[in-house]
Amino acid sequence: MRISVFGMGNMGRALALRLLERGHTVTVWNRTPGKASEVVDAGAAEAPSPAEAARGAEAVLLSLADDQAVRDVMTRLADLGSDPGGPVVADMSTVSPDTSRALVDLAPGGRFVAAPVVGGPQAVVAGQAVGLVGGERDLVDRLKPIWSDAFTARWYYCGGDPGGALTYKLLNNYLMMSGIAVLAEVVATGQAAELDEAILRDFLFEWPTIAPALHNRLDDLIGGDHRGWFTTPLGAKDVRLLAEVAESKGLDLPIARLVERRYEEAAGHGWSDSDITAVVELLREQRR
Repeated sequence: MRISVFGMGNMGRALALRLLERGHTVTVWNRTPGKASEVVDAGAAEAPSPAEAARGAEAVLLSLADDQAVRDVMTRLADLGSDPGGPVVADMSTVSPDTSRALVDLAPGGRFVAAPVVGGPQAVVAGQAVGLVGGERDLVDRLKPIWSDAFTARWYYCGGDPGGALTYKLLNNYLMMSGIAVLAEVVATGQAAELDEAILRDFLFEWPTIAPALHNRLDDLIGGDHRGWFTTPLGAKDVRLLAEVAESKGLDLPIARLVERRYEEAAGHGWSDSDITAVVELLREQRR
């Protein structure tokens, strides 16, 4: 397929590389020039604007930082709406479910689906990520070659409401963010108690009380290497979005709001460009 990928952050680059590897024709665009060199070297073309990147494409995939970025880019595609053969826009960003629903009206010709990704960039490149797809079924089916190649592990059709796919994604991310925040307290307490670090590490990898999805961040929490891709502001944003979904349904999530604040505090203490594991440094600072 002819596919355009907007956003050359870690996830956008991973998606473009995966689709190139599977034989698709890929054009990329990024708001800040100079971040697409890796995918251009791998065979992608780079366009100077969203409209130029989308022309002639069968699908436009968005992988952007937040709700405002997605809305801004979508408005720049408005001129494509008059073309009945224009692309289907699939937003793979993590945004508010309400934003995702509103994007149906902003998308060219109303051709929009939500497709948030469960899994990090490495999982995407390896074909091990999971896709959560929501929107009109005929539009979803038009992009089946993308789902099959980008999500060879598995993809789920989450129904006609694109906001539903985002709600599933936010629930998943909240479990991860809260798990990392609690695990940070466990690690920091064990180290403060001067436990044998090797034994502590072995136990944390073996104990069934630790979710398997947290295993790949255990060494970063223990050792302090926070060079991962999921930054603390993004962690705070995802938890906030989940809390807002709950509040719109009459539910108050006090623990979620506490977790949100911990990631905001980590960002404010100099860890805004670091992985979510940097939340552990708030505890280490107490001992200095």
